[in-house]
Amino acid sequence: MTEGSAPGEGTTEKSPLEEKAPGGTTLRGTPVAPGLALGIVHRKDHDLLRAPPQRVPLEQVERELNRFHRSLSDSRRQLEALKERLHGRVPAEQVRILDTHLAYLKDSVFLADVENLILNEQMSLEAAIGKVVADFDRIFRLVQSETLRERAVDLRDVGIRVLRNLEKDSAPEGTGADAPVEYILVARELSIVDMFNLANESVLGIVTEEGGLTSHAAILARSMRIPTLTGVAGLLESAREGAFAIVDATEGVVRLDPDELVRAQYSQRTTEREAPIHPSEGVPDWARRAPRTRDGAVLEVSAACGNLPEVDQAAALGFQSIGLYRTELLYLIDREQPSLEALTAHYAAVIEHAGGAPVTFRLLHVDSSLEVGYLHEARELNPALGRAGIRCLFAREAVLRRQLQALLRAPPPEGNQRVRIAVPFVVDCGDLRRLKEILFEERYALRRAGIAFQEQVELGAILETPAAALGVRDLAREADFLVVGLDSLQQYLLAADRENHGLRQAFESLHPYVLRALLSIVEAADQAARPLSVFGVTVADPANLSFLVGLGVKSFCVPPLALQPFLAHLSGVDARAARRSAALASRASCAAETQTVVEGYRHGLVR
Repeated sequence: MTEGSAPGEGTTEKSPLEEKAPGGTTLRGTPVAPGLALGIVHRKDHDLLRAPPQRVPLEQVERELNRFHRSLSDSRRQLEALKERLHGRVPAEQVRILDTHLAYLKDSVFLADVENLILNEQMSLEAAIGKVVADFDRIFRLVQSETLRERAVDLRDVGIRVLRNLEKDSAPEGTGADAPVEYILVARELSIVDMFNLANESVLGIVTEEGGLTSHAAILARSMRIPTLTGVAGLLESAREGAFAIVDATEGVVRLDPDELVRAQYSQRTTEREAPIHPSEGVPDWARRAPRTRDGAVLEVSAACGNLPEVDQAAALGFQSIGLYRTELLYLIDREQPSLEALTAHYAAVIEHAGGAPVTFRLLHVDSSLEVGYLHEARELNPALGRAGIRCLFAREAVLRRQLQALLRAPPPEGNQRVRIAVPFVVDCGDLRRLKEILFEERYALRRAGIAFQEQVELGAILETPAAALGVRDLAREADFLVVGLDSLQQYLLAADRENHGLRQAFESLHPYVLRALLSIVEAADQAARPLSVFGVTVADPANLSFLVGLGVKSFCVPPLALQPFLAHLSGVDARAARRSAALASRASCAAETQTVVEGYRHGLVR
């Protein structure tokens, strides 16, 4: 049934891919970097598969080897130039991601494997690179390790860059002058090399059929503010070369070949969304307005950040606090544990860049899948349920104490800026009590050493495990504040991996049992008079947001780049109607019943 038709008037129902709506073919994916981009589709999905396993005559072997080393040299120059270009635009630790690619260009195993295929099997250079990268990729993916998967993607990126430099000379169809100057990149997987052409010019937006949220390319996409979607099922089947695409990476959709009216509407939104990102340019008008619902209920919105540029954006948008600062980045960029001096300097910079706003630092939260050697000796059988968060830090107490020392020493002695510490992966009150003892010992050691430090630090619990949700009343009495990690809490309550795109439907709207758990958390926080905030990717979904408001959540943590759409969604929520819809949904016995309430709310049937 088409929009505007009455019941019973519809024709044969079409699938989403068959129906030609004004908005074009609409596909959904997982947002990696929010934002809006409009442009022409340029596909880059067969780079390693284009070269057949052809042989070359013996007299051409030396020529192939020379081509290989010229392309390696060109690739090294491009990466060095890209590092220089990104300097000052993204954090230095993220620019160092490119050092991994430079290392692969000199890696003896990679070079030897390619050269051996050329020398011993007389394989063409393109085919040799494709085979070596494919072999590494297959081996790495057989091992259940996110770090090894990331290495496979990095090596694939390097192989593609080398191949593209070879293609540059012959300029086959689809490259060089045939490629659009500015485009929406459509690819199978998210990779750094696809984010830039050989002249290191970035694309308008990125959409991929596969990929996750934590890869090196995803980190750079967020820092470069390139609107990016991954996990878009049916993308390569639907997105033809040269098609017009609208990537709304805040909403999580890509529209292919929409009509002119829809294009004009999105073009207007693009203009409206252009906002200053530097404090010196002033807070944009839309960010000055208090976050409130349609019927006037005022809520609190703080920033969720993971690096200094995001803190700068938060300050530019006038955020009153950094509600959650993720501290993992410094621990993931080097093999060695960051020094106390490096940690202290980084946290002090975060506090300084926040411009006097209170900052809540989340303690290090990693599991063994990341293969950080000084935290985990080996990958556990089930990393997500192993030593993660505070459980891992208690097992590596020296790492915990160093981070706590840095957090205590970071605030300037003359300032009055408040620092709070949020504890991840809490199970029960024993976690908080043990951490308080260690904090007391570290304060005592600093005092004896005559080192200035923060005397009063609030300690909060991040509620993301089922045990924490069940024991929330005890935790509310023990902690100074509570934070709900909504994505993780849903994942563990529903036993559904949020990185598994096949289970994405489980996260499209809040399950009624998740709503009941959240209701008990809100009630416990209210009774104990403890501040409560919620963060997570699924928080910003309009249906979820209305439920959260309806349950009584008054404080939200959102990334700076997601603030404008979040405020827009919030302004459309009627708090009174949201309370009624949340009450109905939480009494449902299955997700399908909750979805009925969601649809009713969207269409104005729940009032």
